[in-house]
Amino acid sequence: MLELQRTIGKPVSLSGVGLHTGTSCTMTFKPAPENYGIRFVRTDLGGNPEIPANADYVIDTSRGTTLGLGNAKVHTIEHVLAAVVGLQIDNLIIELNGIEPPIGDGSAMPYVEKLMEAGFVTQDAPKDYLVIDETVMYSDEARQVDIVALPMNSYRITIMVDYQNPALGSQHSGLFDLEKEFVTEFAPARTFCFLSEVEALADQGLIKGGNFDNAVVIVDHDIDEEGLKRLKGKLDLDEDLSVTHEGFLSNNKLRFRNEPVRHKLLDMIGDLALIGVPIKAQILAARPGHKANVEFAKKIRSLYQQKKLVKKYQFVKKEGVVFDANAIQRILPHRYPFLLVDKIIDLELDKRVIGVKSVTVNEPFFQGHFPGQPIMPGVLIIEAMAQVSGILVLNSFIDPANHLVYFMSINNAKFRKPVVPGDQLILEAEVISKKSKYFSIRGAAYVDNILVAEAEFMGAIINKENKTENLN
Repeated sequence: MLELQRTIGKPVSLSGVGLHTGTSCTMTFKPAPENYGIRFVRTDLGGNPEIPANADYVIDTSRGTTLGLGNAKVHTIEHVLAAVVGLQIDNLIIELNGIEPPIGDGSAMPYVEKLMEAGFVTQDAPKDYLVIDETVMYSDEARQVDIVALPMNSYRITIMVDYQNPALGSQHSGLFDLEKEFVTEFAPARTFCFLSEVEALADQGLIKGGNFDNAVVIVDHDIDEEGLKRLKGKLDLDEDLSVTHEGFLSNNKLRFRNEPVRHKLLDMIGDLALIGVPIKAQILAARPGHKANVEFAKKIRSLYQQKKLVKKYQFVKKEGVVFDANAIQRILPHRYPFLLVDKIIDLELDKRVIGVKSVTVNEPFFQGHFPGQPIMPGVLIIEAMAQVSGILVLNSFIDPANHLVYFMSINNAKFRKPVVPGDQLILEAEVISKKSKYFSIRGAAYVDNILVAEAEFMGAIINKENKTENLN
C-alpha cells in the first residue's frame, strides 16, 4: 500500500444521467491539496456548497448512499468513492452540476478510466492510515448481516451473499491486493437488482436513469409477455424485454460468473470510504448492504476520531489509560483544588466515559468535612461525575480548545454510601441525548463495584469568548 498521499494530475469530466433521478449531470474530478480529503461540490447551487465524503453526512441508504449538508445533496456516491479508494487517491474535489453522478455502465469503471486519464501526483504528506488493532464487529440479526474488521497490516475484503435465488445462489469473493486486483477484477462489476425490485422502484418513481446498459436484472418470479410489456412501459424503454434461460432480463450477460457479489464488494469499498481515511484491516462481511456498510463505517470512523483525539492530548501511551492527569488538564480548565479526576480509563465517543478519582486523606475538604470523621461531600462526588462528563461532551461535540461546559440542571441525585479516604471512585457517564449545543448525561460513582452516588445532568457547550451567552 502507498505511504504518501496522492491526488490527480489534471481536471477530467464525464457526463450522463443519474440512476435513480434520471437527471443529467456533468461530474468533474479536480486535484486537491494535501490533507484536503474527498469532497463533493454542487456547482449548480448558490455558494457551491461542499459535502465532505464521510459518514457524518450520510442522510439516506435506502437505494444507494446519499450525502447531504443543508439543502445540498448528492445521491448514489458509492461507485464514485469505490473508484477513488481503489486507485488510492487521498485528496480530490468532485464537482457536480446535478444531484446524482452519471451512472455510466453501472460499475465503477467509467470513473476509474477518467481518473487514470488524469494521472496521479504523489504529494509530500504521509497517508493518514487508520490501523485496526482490535476486532470491530457489527451485526444486524433482522437482516442476517455480520461485518467484522480484524487487525492486518494491509487492506483486504471478503464478502459472502446468499439471495436464495437459482440464478445466483450463494456467492463469495475477496479482494486481497488493491493495486493488482481492483481495476481488473472489481471495478467492472455492474450494479444489479431483482425483477421484483425493478417493478417496485419504478412504481416509486425511481431508477429513472436505469436501463439494460447500466444494470443486470435477475428474474426472481414468473412473468409473462404482458408483464414484460407493462414493465417496458414503466421504464420507458425502446427495446422489447425477454427472459434468458439463465434467469436474466434481455440477454444481459454477466461479466464475471459471480459479478453480483463482486459488485457488493465494490459497494462496500465505496461505503467504507466514508470512514474518511484509508484503513489497514481485514474486512469479513456476510450479506452486507448500504445501511449496514454505513453503520459499520460510522463505528470505524468513531474509532478513528477517538484514536486521533487520544493522540492529541495523551502524549505518552500508558497501558489501561486513555487520558492521564496531564492530558485531562489539557482538556478541562479545572485546577487544584477543584480538579477531581485523576485519569480516564475508558472512552467511547458520543456514548460513554469512565474516570477514576483516588480519594486521599490529603484532600483539602476533609479538614472541615468532618473533623475526626472525614467524608467526601456529596456535592463534590457530583462535581467529579460532572467533570468526567465534561471530558466526554467536549470531545464528542466540539473542539475543547475554545469551549466550556456549563451544567444547567442536576436531577435524581442520590447518595447511597459515604466515600472516605482510601476509597477509589470509579466515575461513569453516558450520553442520554444530545441536540445542538445541549446534552443530557447519566452519571454514576462506584467504590469496590458498589454504587455510592448517581445523578442526571443537563448542560450546554458555550464558546469561551462568549461566556455570558443566553442558554435558554
